[in-house]
Amino acid sequence: MKPLILITNDDGVLSPGIQAVAEAVIDFADVLIAAPACQQTSMGRSFPKSEDVGIIDKIDLNVCGNKIIGYGIHGAPATAVSHGILELADRKPDLCISGINYGENVGLGLSCSGTIGAALEADTYDIPAIAISLEERNIDNQHSDKFGNKPWEQCKKIIRKYAKYVLDNGLPKDVAMLNINVPDDASDETLVEITRQTRQNYFLFKKPEIRDFSKRYRLQVYEDIDMECLEDDSDLACLKIRRHISITPITWDMTNHQAMKELKLL
Repeated sequence: MKPLILITNDDGVLSPGIQAVAEAVIDFADVLIAAPACQQTSMGRSFPKSEDVGIIDKIDLNVCGNKIIGYGIHGAPATAVSHGILELADRKPDLCISGINYGENVGLGLSCSGTIGAALEADTYDIPAIAISLEERNIDNQHSDKFGNKPWEQCKKIIRKYAKYVLDNGLPKDVAMLNINVPDDASDETLVEITRQTRQNYFLFKKPEIRDFSKRYRLQVYEDIDMECLEDDSDLACLKIRRHISITPITWDMTNHQAMKELKLL
């Protein structure tokens, strides 16, 4: 029996990025595509309680000539993963792949990323996970449901390699997921680095102009890199400065262990 890979994302079940992942692994794995029914970028690992949450739409998909039913779950990415595991899978998935996301996921932005939230949700079911994102230089496209053409080939190659690795070997001890970020100009010659998560926010909000508080408003985002404080071994330096593929092993533990020792002395 082939291993079962749950494929999800935060861009929506009809995203070409999710199709690209399926194409990359379909020859060595059974795939279950379960993702949000619509765009859910920046939802983190949230579980919104909207009126339509939990509705599941069946969608006919074609992956390399294979007819597959995809599932569009009304809810956030983490919600989609839970429904996929608990209701839609005929057995426990061997791996969850979240992506390919439109836009990089690095630094402090990981905490609000729906791509990362979906992967972490899989880990709560003891399912190893990989999140993969492709750099998107137009920030507005990261929240759009009008999907443009992207160079998926290098992402497909890297996810294929690491999916096989994790299926064969599992994740290293205490690692919840691998976070992969691919520059949009990556080629076969692009180097791969094992990196750490930067402490930088990278995506910052602009201060709004004077406005009517009674009207709907969405904070505008811009990119900013503090070169003086940028860690050389970080995901951000790897992706944006050296233009290499970044792979960061992510853990849940947000405890500052040194601070624990200091506080015990009080």
